[in-house]
Amino acid sequence: MKTIMASRLFPRLAGTLVALCMVAAAPGAMAGHGDEITVAYFLEWPSPNLASKADGTFDKEMGAKVNWRSFGNGNEMTAAMVSGDVQIAYSQGLTPFVVGVTKGAPLMLVSAAVSYAENDNCIVHKDAGITQANAMDLEGRKVASPIGNVTHYKMLRTLQHLGVDANKINLLQMNPPEGAAALARGDVAMACGFGGALQRMMKFGEPLMTAKEQEAIGIRVFDVVSVTNDFAAEHPDLVVKFLQLTEDANNMFRMDADKMLPVIAKQAGQELEDARSMVGLFEFPTRDEQLSEAWMGGTVEEFVNEVANFYVQEGSLPKALDDYGPTIDDSFMRQVK
Repeated sequence: MKTIMASRLFPRLAGTLVALCMVAAAPGAMAGHGDEITVAYFLEWPSPNLASKADGTFDKEMGAKVNWRSFGNGNEMTAAMVSGDVQIAYSQGLTPFVVGVTKGAPLMLVSAAVSYAENDNCIVHKDAGITQANAMDLEGRKVASPIGNVTHYKMLRTLQHLGVDANKINLLQMNPPEGAAALARGDVAMACGFGGALQRMMKFGEPLMTAKEQEAIGIRVFDVVSVTNDFAAEHPDLVVKFLQLTEDANNMFRMDADKMLPVIAKQAGQELEDARSMVGLFEFPTRDEQLSEAWMGGTVEEFVNEVANFYVQEGSLPKALDDYGPTIDDSFMRQVK
């Protein structure tokens, strides 16, 4: 287990993305792959479109074999997209998207996938003796978190609010399942994660700040649907089709969640009640909501700038883009019915 300070690892990750961006990605989504498309997603992250994955709806309606490939964090998704291995990322964290495009990754945000303030947090071990009142005692202690994603962003914002110097914690790069195991063993004072791993973490401690407390200081959490620029340019109809099928699945779930949940849980690799509990904390914005000022009509771009500027101030990114507008395109969602 290697201890890495956040300020040192983040530039290394960014450098990796820069190098990947210099590699010629596979031209076109399906060039060289036959009629196949690869979609990145997360296990233990129940979403209605997994039911359409299970019954072959995506394959049938998109006219291609749709391969769903699971990842441990959103930065891994970015790297796979830059390399040409993945064309669509479903529920990619906003932070990995921002980091990627800031460093030149040829990606485009085309949809807001899910809002989930309650499903991403940092849990302090019950034996650590750390609360908001003495949060500075985290300095010098081990903390597990994926780095350069939404979880990391939330952690840094939370520590900043509580007066903790993030550069003085021993930050361990761990994806949520690894962090949950480390917290269970008592190897770390705090672990940060999302999804099923977060549920496991909560058996061994309490949140440093609740989701409501975080939202009160302006920390928002949502994931996006991103696509490679080549795929969007060469197969815009398939981008629209993917978003339409996801919208359809979300609408069906609102009408009869109980019918879909067993399939969704199985596809997410979860027990039924775990999936039911988690998805109950998700919000899947509708097509009309996404096109409103509250989402892609304004707020998403504002938050993209906020995240980028935060990381610049924190020293993890050297410079933000002058304009993130070209990396966000709502024209595909406008074609969804």
